[in-house]
Amino acid sequence: MKKPLTGALCALALAAPAALVAAAPAAAAPAPAPAAVAVNFAGTVALSNCSGSLVRMPNSVDSDPGLILTNGHCLETGMPAAGQVITNQTSTRGFTLLNASGGSLGTVKANRVLYSTMTDTDVTLYRLSSSYATIKSRYGISALTLDTAHPVAGSSIKVVSGYWKKIYSCSVDGFAYRLKEGSWTWKDSVRYTSGCDIIGGTSGSPVVDATTGKVVAVNNTINEDSQTCTVNNPCEVDQNGTVTIRPGLGYAQETYTIPNCFAPGNVLDLTRAGCVLPRP
Repeated sequence: MKKPLTGALCALALAAPAALVAAAPAAAAPAPAPAAVAVNFAGTVALSNCSGSLVRMPNSVDSDPGLILTNGHCLETGMPAAGQVITNQTSTRGFTLLNASGGSLGTVKANRVLYSTMTDTDVTLYRLSSSYATIKSRYGISALTLDTAHPVAGSSIKVVSGYWKKIYSCSVDGFAYRLKEGSWTWKDSVRYTSGCDIIGGTSGSPVVDATTGKVVAVNNTINEDSQTCTVNNPCEVDQNGTVTIRPGLGYAQETYTIPNCFAPGNVLDLTRAGCVLPRP
């Protein structure tokens, strides 16, 4: 596991002597495609063994404590077992905050692991001791926003690794109904097209939509050795139980459901309506 009518308008008129036939209105020009945003390292972080990002929920406010998003398998106390969910665990972990070009700005520190699991998804969320406002004032960095919409097949994405200070560019190839790796199983995983050939240390990188600039997933694994369902060699399992391996293709875990699990103030609440994250 790693630490993507033109239509024509036809008009029919019946001619009559001395009749005036009105010209059909011109078809409206198609709307231009949205311009891509500049995706860089601002707001990403480097961990001791992984990558991550400073993130906010759509309803977060500047006075809220900052949040760091990374993988469950990047947890400093070791990878959660299948079926294990960790919440509200004390932490003093530090993260190197990066600027747009990948330069180090300083260290932000966690005071708690709010949530960590490798069941259904592969995610850890840390709460920082500093607010977004404090981080912005001290470092000039704003948090990345978690999208609340499901990723779209074919959309352009960037996998931004703070550990390696490298940005991978590819598209969403599709989605794996179930992704199995070792003893863990993840649901509705994002599959990359070629180009996002991630390596160790990229685990936990934010997957950023290249059009909106929002985080749509968290990078977590790739099939390295063409093996089937082993560690570092995830396999896809469809609704009928058919197993498929895709050597050399990487995957990420969707994040659009995470905001449903946070109350105002960046308070984790797994009982909120719409929250589908596994509970302890």
